[in-house]
Amino acid sequence: MLLTLTGGAGAGKTTLAAALAQTAPRAPVRVLHGDDYYFSTPDRGVWAPDEAGTPRLDVGDPRSMDAERLGRDADAALATAAYVIVDGMFAHHIAPEPPHVRFDVFVDLPADLRLARKIRRKCLSEGFPLDVLLRNYIERRRDAHARHVEPLRHSCDLVVDATLDPPALAREVWSAITKRAAVHGC
Repeated sequence: MLLTLTGGAGAGKTTLAAALAQTAPRAPVRVLHGDDYYFSTPDRGVWAPDEAGTPRLDVGDPRSMDAERLGRDADAALATAAYVIVDGMFAHHIAPEPPHVRFDVFVDLPADLRLARKIRRKCLSEGFPLDVLLRNYIERRRDAHARHVEPLRHSCDLVVDATLDPPALAREVWSAITKRAAVHGC
């Protein structure tokens, strides 16, 4: 089964993926992180100059992610794993080859909490400049979330409240998958 976790930056997708992997009803489980699938050269993806004029990849745009490569890797993982969990803002965009069963989760967290988590992770833990992060958020990321991420909520099978702790969210997801499997005979 392919399980995608989509949502905004800082929503807790990677944390939920780890909790799901630890509590999966069957092994093996493979986790693929959408952040590992962004393009790295200016010939692919959406690039824009930063304040110094240096081209930077716009990771808030789904065209900056190599969805084809992620889909191929998901297909390969599905050949050997009972569950393949893909976390990323645009995980919902991947399209592995049929006949894989798929379950899409939108990890929902209010914008202020996502921003606070991102500041804690990027600025406090990794030393990223706070003024740059805030400028990027105000000038690009807030609009990109509304345009590219938020609409995915309506096409997911389940929306989870990421203010809850990850083990509770993992139980909620596995329970929804079990109920769906019972209804559809999967």
